[in-house]
Amino acid sequence: MKSGVRALGIAESYRGDRGRSTLAGAVVRADRVCDGLAYSSCHVGGTDATAAVLGLFDDLERPDARYVMLGAVAPAWYNILDLSRIHEAAERPVIAVTFEASDGLAAGLRDAFSGPELEARLETYRALPERRELSLDGDTVYVRAIGLEPSETDEIVRAFTPAGGRPEPIRVARLAARAADSYARSVDHSE
Repeated sequence: MKSGVRALGIAESYRGDRGRSTLAGAVVRADRVCDGLAYSSCHVGGTDATAAVLGLFDDLERPDARYVMLGAVAPAWYNILDLSRIHEAAERPVIAVTFEASDGLAAGLRDAFSGPELEARLETYRALPERRELSLDGDTVYVRAIGLEPSETDEIVRAFTPAGGRPEPIRVARLAARAADSYARSVDHSE
């Protein structure tokens, strides 16, 4: 992969009791250069994370970012992302990378929600592409992708993961989200 190929990484941070989770979007080149950041938020336990991700994409106005890489499929306490909707709106491949083995979210969703709230989340969750393991330098990550074949997905994730088990666009977005979240908490407490 050429060093100038870019991906938009999106990650979240939630600390405190503000009821909102901070999302950061980072445009990162394959050679590890970050050349764009944007911020948004979504409600903890809500259903607005997909809209927040699309807002980040629009705010950055980066047609040169070839891929969208997400650091979660259910940020902000089961605010499940609709990967198909993100793919359609962004008009580029979407790759969700998660970092822990899991038996899935269905049981947790059933424990946390009921009625129409549960059904809406289960419908979005069931529509996600199949999750599969990918080995990265001794680490294991779990990927879901729309708009790419499995071999292409693996190649892209590996190309954006120069060290460790976290793709650079997601790693940078996670750092940015944590910093913004910490700042927001400090401002909230100083007033």
